[in-house]
Amino acid sequence: MNLIRSVPLMACSAILIGCQASLDTPQATEGSAAQCDASSIQTLVGEQASPALLDQARRKSGAVTARIVRPGDIVTLEYNAHRLTLTTDESLKIQRISCG
Repeated sequence: MNLIRSVPLMACSAILIGCQASLDTPQATEGSAAQCDASSIQTLVGEQASPALLDQARRKSGAVTARIVRPGDIVTLEYNAHRLTLTTDESLKIQRISCG
């Protein structure tokens, strides 16, 4: 009976582990200097978002990670001072740039 309960639990765990993404960039700690500064890239508002532009903006802002958020995208609500967020409209035109 325990085996019948364990198999679905192991399957769910394997699926969740597979959903995790890792980045090649080192993770910053709370005390590190790699904190996002969106003020340096506000000139990108109105530009067309792309993976290349996202990486360029991430590097210029000093952020460790970055994401593009379109209308209707599901996002996490935790604050991350090392993450850059480019908020776009449906056509991927950048509407807002923020950290967190």
